[in-house]
Amino acid sequence: MEIPNVQEIIEKQVLTVAKAMEDKLDDEISALDKLDTDDLEALRERRLQQMKKMAEKRSRWISLGHGDYTEIPIEKDFFSIVKASDRVVCHFYRENWPCKVMDKHMAILAKQHIETRFVKLNAEKSPFLAEKLKIVVLPTLALIKNAKVEDYVVGFDQLGGTDDFSTEDLEERLAKSQVIFLEGESSVSKSSGQTKRSVTTSNNGHRLTQFGSSQRKVAGNFYSADVFAKAAA
Repeated sequence: MEIPNVQEIIEKQVLTVAKAMEDKLDDEISALDKLDTDDLEALRERRLQQMKKMAEKRSRWISLGHGDYTEIPIEKDFFSIVKASDRVVCHFYRENWPCKVMDKHMAILAKQHIETRFVKLNAEKSPFLAEKLKIVVLPTLALIKNAKVEDYVVGFDQLGGTDDFSTEDLEERLAKSQVIFLEGESSVSKSSGQTKRSVTTSNNGHRLTQFGSSQRKVAGNFYSADVFAKAAA
């Protein structure tokens, strides 16, 4: 039995793809050739309007703080921020290593995805929100669309279970919840199901913050529940 020449097979496949691309390009050129001056002007005007709308959006986003990863100074400011922007990723954190890892990736994505506001909020200083949003593990990302929390990224479980995950891993996870847009994608499937909340230990042994029951364990130190009991002013 004669064995097919692998090189010939590859060359045929390349030629087939090239022919398909050439045919598509010919069709597009043919369609453009059929356009008259009025059609071209209409296309140009439509494109200019699209560019103008995008420029206006970008200007508004920047005025709202998009493009930078910033900290919400006081708990009550959270509400005005999530109402002002259609898409917000809020990192509930405390001063520990896992949260600093998350900070690094959030700062990068804030500059790459100007369509979304990226912020952080100290969970220990935000007892009202931590209770209402059932923040159990730190870091936790609240994924907010149209002023409604629609999903969470809790600890690193959904990012490979380790603190050396890549920015792209986090980007892909946020895109699944449609809180950011990936370039070239018209739609991203929305993640479903309830996020499981559990205490997670990172690869290097740093324990993620846990809030819970009458006492809340934070990186090995116990804090009385009354520390978190004050309602937001």
